[in-house]
Amino acid sequence: MLLCPVRGCGQALTREERRAHCSQGHSFDVARSGYINLLQPQDKRSKHPGDTVAAVAARRRLHDRGVTGPLLHGIGEIIAAGPNDIVLDAGCGDGFYLGSLARQIGFDAHGVDISIPAVDAAAKRYPPSERVEWLVANADRFLPYADRSFSIVLSITGRMNAGEFRRVLRDDGRLLVALAAPEDLIELRGTGRDRVDRTIETFAKDFALADRRRVTTAADLDAAAVQDVLLSIYRPMRALPPEAMRVTFSLDLLLFRPR
Repeated sequence: MLLCPVRGCGQALTREERRAHCSQGHSFDVARSGYINLLQPQDKRSKHPGDTVAAVAARRRLHDRGVTGPLLHGIGEIIAAGPNDIVLDAGCGDGFYLGSLARQIGFDAHGVDISIPAVDAAAKRYPPSERVEWLVANADRFLPYADRSFSIVLSITGRMNAGEFRRVLRDDGRLLVALAAPEDLIELRGTGRDRVDRTIETFAKDFALADRRRVTTAADLDAAAVQDVLLSIYRPMRALPPEAMRVTFSLDLLLFRPR
């Protein structure tokens, strides 16, 4: 399934215990935690792209508190995955959603993210022995997988590369795009935006909308947990020190079928 990410190559990668390599001699080491870094220098805009170590740790603490459990349940319901599915999460972060569902259901799982700290955390929590493969790559530019590799593709508040999603998704597959709903973190962000119509339009060429749902939950967080929320978002919009409060978490879930 894996393809060499070197520009002009694209040959199949052979996976060995400690490395993956193609017929042209390009080779990629497997990290101690089990992930493979396929990110090419020209595919990143900074030395350390994506989520920072602090942001990854903050999200992990929020997941471990159970705050995002209802969101996970909603995603699981709408994709209705089974043990025979092969699932890709593009922009997987620390792997919570993909890894948790793979453990529950038993499907083959593949996660891609541009952040090395995020993918390393994912590989440590959900190891390859659990039928999960983790890659560092830029999903905005290229998904290093063969055409029609997956029965389900997930994009959970992450990347939205419609062309690549369609290429790697089977003709009878399904795509889930999860967006932050207008009320998501409204206590911290202020007024939110509804992105649903614009997202449907973005995918209209290659996909038809099959289902649409909104899942919302709220949690009473202490000051430390509120700080974790602030650390986990890219542009915290709160100048005052964090304090205990009730915080809303909400996702718009859009399920698409290929045209």
